[in-house]
Amino acid sequence: VSSMDHPVILEMKGIVKSFGPVRALKGVNFDLRAGEVHALMGENGAGKSTLMKVLTGIYGANEGTIHYNQEEVVYSKPKEAMDAGIVIVHQELNMMNHLTVAQNIFIGREEVQGSFFINDASSIKKAKELFSLLKLDINPTEKVGNLTVGKQQMVEIAKALSMDAKVIVFDEPTAALTESEINELFVIIDDLRAKGVGIIYISHRMDEIARITDRVTVMRDGEYVGTVNTKDTTKDEIISMMVGRTIYEDPKAASTVAEDAPVVLEVKNLCAGTAVKDVSFKLHKGEILGFSGLMGAGRTEVARLLFGADKKESGSIFINGKEVSINSPQDAIREGIGYLSEDRKRFGCIVDMTIANNTVITNLDKYIKAGLIDDGAIVKASDQFVQSLHTKTPSSKQLVRNLSGGNQQKVVIAKWLEQNSDILIFDEPTRGIDVGAKSEIYTLMNDLVAQGKSIIMISSELTEILRMSDRIVVMCEGRKTGELDISQATQERILALATDR
Repeated sequence: VSSMDHPVILEMKGIVKSFGPVRALKGVNFDLRAGEVHALMGENGAGKSTLMKVLTGIYGANEGTIHYNQEEVVYSKPKEAMDAGIVIVHQELNMMNHLTVAQNIFIGREEVQGSFFINDASSIKKAKELFSLLKLDINPTEKVGNLTVGKQQMVEIAKALSMDAKVIVFDEPTAALTESEINELFVIIDDLRAKGVGIIYISHRMDEIARITDRVTVMRDGEYVGTVNTKDTTKDEIISMMVGRTIYEDPKAASTVAEDAPVVLEVKNLCAGTAVKDVSFKLHKGEILGFSGLMGAGRTEVARLLFGADKKESGSIFINGKEVSINSPQDAIREGIGYLSEDRKRFGCIVDMTIANNTVITNLDKYIKAGLIDDGAIVKASDQFVQSLHTKTPSSKQLVRNLSGGNQQKVVIAKWLEQNSDILIFDEPTRGIDVGAKSEIYTLMNDLVAQGKSIIMISSELTEILRMSDRIVVMCEGRKTGELDISQATQERILALATDR
């Protein structure tokens, strides 16, 4: 039976939400059937998360109605929505890292023995039952902080099921997962669909949308654009609904690097355990050197060795022809290397600090006058970057957590430019960022190399590698398996090298 014949369990109509003078949602419609996976798509800032926060009672709507199981509902807090069976699995996982898996799943719902002993054994037993239902190999007594992001996500899903969820919202669920974890997730989603659970799936990844969703609803600038059946639509149609203009990701035709451009960085025979095995390459001034490969190929590990975040076992690193010793990030920063990690929240910026303070954080000494921090100079310096990077914010005094993913990324870039890094390592620069903001980050990267900076770009997206790189290093299982000039590179060639064990 196709999910098209299933009953509608959730209907949102004419939802309006304003924050002061800003209308974040302008009369949005969305409905969900039992047993379907319905994608919610749109650029960052389109209003997807706001709509889901209205659904789950984090925000109240100014206008519009929500019907759930044919009855009009208004939730004033997430707990009410949860009790009704509507649960969000967040992109930023809300876990207590110091507690066990079982304690995280049943927190606030523990069985109490006697007057104050919490019955852990019962939680562990129930968690085991959940995991066997989901066919997951996770130990309920393991501390959550020791799990991979993928496994933490599975724990969140188990938690949703333990609440007998009828509607589960997945917000960018695969952003930090490996291929095999993504496959596990999709098996679980198919399972949930078969049990009649309705799933709202927020993602930017077109291939996933095609693979697991039944319908796609697109939002743009807080408005409802339309809903289409996945099987009757194409990627280009969805993109043009999202952006209102078609963005063609044309590959770069030829390298833009001058023939005689000096080598700014040379790496010889870099080794670190099984993660990095005898890797050598050169980076020229003004070049974007793409690093391609499948998950676990060792690309991020190479970047971390260059940045001094991990220790190399052997090999040498030369900057502008002179051998350097990099044993810590401070050494790397001194040598002019900046690292934009894929996990912006953990390593890139401090989200509870302002844009201004994030911008100068690695260079604070410069702003101390007579023992006092010169706030005016800090704001002035960061304002320049807000302008030159086109960061969307009312002011540089805004907290970073209030920015979209693309704008958070710009704050991290500002930090390294303020530090005057000449070699920038971009690790998955557009992960979790929508199509429009991607274009802005690409423009920015091209501007940086035009100014004489040099970039190493690690990316899992082949379209991104082909669109941005001048040359491409391909890795597989810790080794460099090939190097391609952009003029010879194709998706097929890269994949052949990436799977060349």
